[in-house]
Amino acid sequence: MISNVQSVQSANSFILPQPFSLDFHSARLTEKQFERLCQNHPDLKFELSAKGELIVMPPTSMESGWRNSDINFEVVKWAKKDKKGIVFDSSTMFTFSNGAKRSPDVSWILKKRVEKLSLAERRKFARIVPDFVIELRSPSDALEDLQNKMAEYIENGVRLGWLIDPAEKQVHVYRANGEVEILENPKKVSGEDVLMGFELSVREIW
Repeated sequence: MISNVQSVQSANSFILPQPFSLDFHSARLTEKQFERLCQNHPDLKFELSAKGELIVMPPTSMESGWRNSDINFEVVKWAKKDKKGIVFDSSTMFTFSNGAKRSPDVSWILKKRVEKLSLAERRKFARIVPDFVIELRSPSDALEDLQNKMAEYIENGVRLGWLIDPAEKQVHVYRANGEVEILENPKKVSGEDVLMGFELSVREIW
């Protein structure tokens, strides 16, 4: 039995773990219970869907890690010059109006909106929706799941979102009016009227 388990582990050693969900909708985790869960398992990344599903996110690969780090750096570099908003990394959790708790790979919020939150609110999973978000698709991510997440972002008040898919060399642009545009192998993608003056050279991360 042990040898069989070892052989399965060996065969799967190069397969990236995928996100999975646990159905808690009947028990309905409270905010304090969810916060305690995150505190007790700092090495794991959790999200909570509007339906009450607990989503466990596995660590990313090196390839996804450097891409995400590079994208975050570019947004931060622009934001430092623009001075109108604050950039948050993938470890930041936001509580949406529909009850979902989400951690976009990159997010940006107008500084004046952040300043309206109390210090106590900022130290929790704040009830605020980013103005702009980026999700970077990794090899373990199902495209449909990310598309649903992007749609949820827009429905809860995100004004602009990018779903970057390096494998297909596509950028899915989600706008506040519900429009979704798929850019095929673009050289750059614009922050439009939300991140005015910002452009990301996406071909550098393909």
